[in-house]
Amino acid sequence: MAIQVTCPNCLKRFQVSDKFAGKTGPCPNCKKEIKVPDASEEVVIHAPDDGAPKDRQGVSILKPLKRTETDVTRKGMIITFGAILLAVAAAVGLRMGMEIIPVYILAMGALFLAPPLVWSGYSFVRDSELEPHVGPDLRNRVLILSVILAALWLVYAFVPSYVMEYDSPAEMSYLWFGIIFAVMVGLGALASAATFDLEPLNGLTLAGLYFIVAVVLALISGLTLATNV
Repeated sequence: MAIQVTCPNCLKRFQVSDKFAGKTGPCPNCKKEIKVPDASEEVVIHAPDDGAPKDRQGVSILKPLKRTETDVTRKGMIITFGAILLAVAAAVGLRMGMEIIPVYILAMGALFLAPPLVWSGYSFVRDSELEPHVGPDLRNRVLILSVILAALWLVYAFVPSYVMEYDSPAEMSYLWFGIIFAVMVGLGALASAATFDLEPLNGLTLAGLYFIVAVVLALISGLTLATNV
């Protein structure tokens, strides 16, 4: 068994065999005589007792739990890009084939777009220090938030008509659209944070991802969201 020795002159640390315990000899660094401590001078530092049951050798019989990292990013990315490509193709088709897009198609598009964006968005904004939601739990939370985000378009559909007495939401100015859009994103951020136990900023990022993509697709399809008045 080796003995740890520190030279008092040059402070060089080294190990010597225990057969030299209590003897003197030259320091291998500064060559000055030093004494090797014997067993009675050895200082042993014990780890604090963790309270766990021990075996005969005093070793804890409990094994630490190992955290298994869950990679949801790849699956989320594939689903998201696939859904966005389909949505872009559908938006282009609507622009080319319809002058007026029926409300039910807009509602279906808003609802169809939400799950893949929520799924992939969560994989980016989730707290890496916490266990992620997976399996049926993740699926249920994605579906719940998707319905909430899609339903928030009702704010855009009805608030201008009741508050500003427009015949159509598209008649409002870009300023009012920006205000209503900010309200929708804010409500979506609260819903996102509550559904996935996220920090407020992460919830805002998740909701903003959905609404921004939805607005871009609406513009691609030729839908008028506001008027420059």
